[in-house]
Amino acid sequence: MDWITNLLLPGSTSVASTLVLYSFVIAAGIYIGKVKIAGVSLGVTFVLFVGILMGHLGYVVDADVLKFVREFGLILFIFAIGLQVGPGFFSSFKKGGVRLNMLAVTGIALNVIIVLCIYYFGNIHDISALVGVMSGAVTNTPGLAAAQQTISQMTNSPDLANVMAQGYAAAYPLGVIGIIVAMFIVKGLFRIKTEDEIRKVEEESADSQLAPHMLSIKVTNQLVDGHTMLQLHDVIQCNFVVSRLMTPDGTITIPKSSTEIHQGDILKIICSSQDADRFHSVLGPDVEMDWDHTPKPVYSRRILVTKSEYNGVPIGSLRLHKGYQLNATRVNRAGVDLLAAPSLRLQMGDRITVVGDLEDIDRLADRLGNSMKRLNQPNLITIFVGIILGIILGSIDLGFGMKLGLAGGPLVVAILLSRFGYKFKLVTYTSSSSSLMLRELGICLFLASVGISAGGSFADAVFNQTGMWWVIWGFVITIVPLIVVGCIARGHDRINYLTIMGLQSGSYTDPPALAYANNSTGNDAPAVAYSTVYPLTMFLRVVAAQALILALA
Repeated sequence: MDWITNLLLPGSTSVASTLVLYSFVIAAGIYIGKVKIAGVSLGVTFVLFVGILMGHLGYVVDADVLKFVREFGLILFIFAIGLQVGPGFFSSFKKGGVRLNMLAVTGIALNVIIVLCIYYFGNIHDISALVGVMSGAVTNTPGLAAAQQTISQMTNSPDLANVMAQGYAAAYPLGVIGIIVAMFIVKGLFRIKTEDEIRKVEEESADSQLAPHMLSIKVTNQLVDGHTMLQLHDVIQCNFVVSRLMTPDGTITIPKSSTEIHQGDILKIICSSQDADRFHSVLGPDVEMDWDHTPKPVYSRRILVTKSEYNGVPIGSLRLHKGYQLNATRVNRAGVDLLAAPSLRLQMGDRITVVGDLEDIDRLADRLGNSMKRLNQPNLITIFVGIILGIILGSIDLGFGMKLGLAGGPLVVAILLSRFGYKFKLVTYTSSSSSLMLRELGICLFLASVGISAGGSFADAVFNQTGMWWVIWGFVITIVPLIVVGCIARGHDRINYLTIMGLQSGSYTDPPALAYANNSTGNDAPAVAYSTVYPLTMFLRVVAAQALILALA
């Protein structure tokens, strides 16, 4: 029975017992994390608490093995996060996203200011513990990971990293609760009725100017009679596609740049809703038209881009009309419809909507791939090339002893690759299931390692007066910036409450709070705001945690 003792009892550091310990911590943590209290669960973060419990009970892992698993899990998690947020990182600064991101940045700045005030004027002068408390208070595990990795490089001491993990664990539970409490406080201060906010969002969604808008317009303006499609683009200077044209005798064609329009023609136009009035003033009025039941059928189909050679290729360079007698109308990317402008560059996984004859559509589908099986194959070359480049970047001394480290380096490289990788023929598309698996595996390995390492001294460090102050200050770090930013967003910027809920969840990168916001409103407006601020927030949380360690440790 010695083999059972070696596998299951504390003290053993064999490979088999280590694997059993990690498997149990991760499995139990994920299972318990699914339990909801008042509709909120801690999710995968419970792996940390199970690891702390097992460490407290005396279970240990060889120091070198634990360090490797922790760092490897961190790299997998951070790199997957970078690939996820990268495509939206730069676009999040456009138009309305600027205001939301500035509010999120304000919240991050307030978090840091409160930490500095506690450090200089409060009763906690251990910056390692404070950064851990801050990371837990804002429910940001990557920030904890980056700070731990930075302080380990600076001091080569596991004790400070363990103190940081203990502060994180102490502040995290009230961090999740504090976000939801802040939502209620903002709602009460401004006497907001959720039903009214939902109605306003639905009304605004009906008039959305971002999604492609379809028009059926009859040409009545004699001044444009005889104009070609190319000339029409010069007159109406905006992005639009005329996918079909029906003449007065019922003949339907797919127009090209040289096609002339005449009075009585009916055009099917895809444009932004904000530009619809231009077509009414230049061409004529809307008409009721069922394009799916016209005398000569013109088919509309979606084609999946799965061949890597078309990653980053502009739609205009496909020569769809000349080569295939087809028109592209929309591109669906990650669930969002985009207008198929000639300058729009395709990405792996895009679904491009084209209209025309079925044989021509099939020919284009063969060219672009249109193979779901191909998308299910992960692009491991890009992932590991990116990890190599990330580690190299993270190891470069940027001056004053500052390095991006094993957290910041892969994060920056992943963001850049996901946005510009096509220029180097690197396919960064990863199916949602593969990306989620990579991310969850990495974070579970990291949290299990951190918990097991910190568990031995957790009770002594937390269950005392110092630990009590960690919890108190953590709650202050959580709730004060949320209330301030929420009041600015509502009182000054007049932002919809549903958007504020998403802003608060996204600025703390907190999925449980987002789940609460979605469930309590039955609307996807919180998720839209969450995804708008998430990329920049995730990046700045990592940088802020590292900067505090570099400046004060």
